[in-house]
Amino acid sequence: MTSQDSSPATPAPSAPLRVGLVGYGLAGSVFHAPLIAATEGLVLDTVVTSNPERQEQARAEHGAGLRCAASADELWERADELDLIVVASPNKTHVPIATAALKAGLPVVVDKPLAGTAAEARALADLADERGLLLSVFQNRRWDNDFRTLRRLLDEGELGEVQRFESRFERWRPQPKGGWRESGAPEEIGGLLYDLGSHVVDQALVLFGPAASVYAESDVRRPGAEADDDTFIAITHTNGVRSHLYVSATTAQLGPRFRVLGSRAGYVKYGLDPQEAALREGLRPGGEEPWGVEGESMWGRVGSGESPLTGGGRPEPTLPGDYPAYYAAIAAALREGAPNPVTAHEAAAALDVLEAARTSARDGVTVAL
Repeated sequence: MTSQDSSPATPAPSAPLRVGLVGYGLAGSVFHAPLIAATEGLVLDTVVTSNPERQEQARAEHGAGLRCAASADELWERADELDLIVVASPNKTHVPIATAALKAGLPVVVDKPLAGTAAEARALADLADERGLLLSVFQNRRWDNDFRTLRRLLDEGELGEVQRFESRFERWRPQPKGGWRESGAPEEIGGLLYDLGSHVVDQALVLFGPAASVYAESDVRRPGAEADDDTFIAITHTNGVRSHLYVSATTAQLGPRFRVLGSRAGYVKYGLDPQEAALREGLRPGGEEPWGVEGESMWGRVGSGESPLTGGGRPEPTLPGDYPAYYAAIAAALREGAPNPVTAHEAAAALDVLEAARTSARDGVTVAL
């Protein structure tokens, strides 16, 4: 079923890898399905959703030949017909579905967060290692335009020695939408700490390495809300860099997406990567318009001594966002043994920080890792 499996069911090198996608809500329909369909060497074979309207939507968007299943259990019954499982269902289902897929001998991609705890994530990683199977986590924000640009600036030493990294993923949604993402039930793994927090923590660890300690403040501010909707996380990294991370649904005036302060210069960038909005609008990679590109008016600025809002610094061209690179890397990992783009062990390290943040916010303490 994979390049690591020599069974007769292994597809020929020229045949596309057949993907079973579990879940066709926001994550499945807006992110995973379009990106899978746009990736050379992958084909969307089956979508799992018990909702007849979503089944109809999936076939309308990906062809009448698309197979639909009401339960993930149907996939394990014909595991030899699939080469990859993508888990884009609600958070509480990530661990049981990924476990079942691995036990069925199938590589797995899981949307973030991989699990509710770091221990569960490491148990999944161990299972995948034992089976010799790929287990990857969809941390698409590593391929945001601003993050790619910041990585280049750091690699080239433009900012000098970074002292503080500020990252904001803020929204203005004064009325709760409801649903499992905003549920206060612990088993749902809802709230912004594990939702948007999974992104900003992952980015901070990729840029500046392991966390030594974590402090957090977390609030439920909107009337009728059940889960955290305004959270701040402070990470002190082992190399001395301090990351200040903000995730919020209650921000009436949005701050900069990134504000990075170094010994030589700083980088300030406003606005979100355009890829999510494009996908929501039905645009797809490989179309007529360049993918992931933003206008010059949205470029960040690099400089020192003056605010970018009053003309300080130079405009820094933003690299294009590149979500398609994730699934291209997955295909290469399965076909050629190329590196896993986001490992379960990396996801577990981020969950260590999220768990510490939850403890810190609850008890009012700084948590050492």
